[in-house]
Amino acid sequence: MRTEEDLLTVRHAVRAATVEVGFGLVDQTRVVTAASELARNAYVHGRGGTVTLEYPREPGGRRGLRLVVKDEGPGIADLEAALTDGFTTGGGLGHGLGGARRLMDEFTVRTGPGEGTVVVVTRWTPR
Repeated sequence: MRTEEDLLTVRHAVRAATVEVGFGLVDQTRVVTAASELARNAYVHGRGGTVTLEYPREPGGRRGLRLVVKDEGPGIADLEAALTDGFTTGGGLGHGLGGARRLMDEFTVRTGPGEGTVVVVTRWTPR
C-alpha cells in the first residue's frame, strides 16, 4: 500500500474474499471494516506495507479469512496504549487496532522499534 487508491483496492479485495469464503453481510462488513482500519494504519503510520489474504480451514471444515498486514514503519512504541479505545497518534478517533481486535475472532500483533508492525487477524465462518 503506497497510495490512497491502494486502500480502496484492499477494501474491494477483502470484500470479494469474504463473499468467496461464504460470510453473511454482517460478517463481511466486520472483516472489511477491520481490514480498512489496519490498512489505513499501515499506510499512515507505517510508511506503507502489504496486506496478504489467507484462507485457513479447520479440521471440521469451517472456513476462515486471515489478513496479514505488514508495514515498514518505526513500530508501535506502546502497544497496550495503542489497543486502548481513544488512543491516537494522528487525527483519527483512536478505534483502529482495538476496533479491529473486537471485529475479528483472532488477533495478534508483532511490533518493535525499527522493525515495523505485523498484525494478523482471522474471522471464521459460523459452525
